Amino acid sequence: MTALAARADARPSARKRAGNGATRRIDADEIGLDALVGHAGYAVRRFQIWIFQDFVKTLGNVDIRPTQYSVLTVIGANPGLSQMAVAKRLGIERARLVHLLDSLEQRKLVKRVKSKTDRRSHALHLTAQGETALAKFKRLAAEHERHVEDRIGKENRERLLRILADFT
Repeated sequence: MTALAARADARPSARKRAGNGATRRIDADEIGLDALVGHAGYAVRRFQIWIFQDFVKTLGNVDIRPTQYSVLTVIGANPGLSQMAVAKRLGIERARLVHLLDSLEQRKLVKRVKSKTDRRSHALHLTAQGETALAKFKRLAAEHERHVEDRIGKENRERLLRILADFT
């Protein structure tokens, strides 16, 4: 057996062995999940993937990602917050937030202002352009939320939000 053939045999594939040793292609939906079916974490993660994909598709024309939207929304609702406060509230690593703020600042959506009370920190504010952009992002995010409602139903969406409220 060649090294190339050995590597090919080692790769997982969506094939199922028939009784005679032959394999046939199977669709991903045909692959059993066993205990994963009863795991809340697995189901939530799959739902999160769907939600993020729909969010990115719905807001794709304005080039905004879910985390960026969250940061802009929190800054818009709480002008003057420190980077540390935003990171803590949204559960974002500080280093990642710094990079994210750099990109939002380059797009002229956010500005950092030296804090008057703590020289080591910056107060975060939306720029005028950021406020206008956020209003548009919110309209598109509302469209995305309608997609969620269409997928799971209004009552289930409201129930899901109540269930998850303890984690926000």
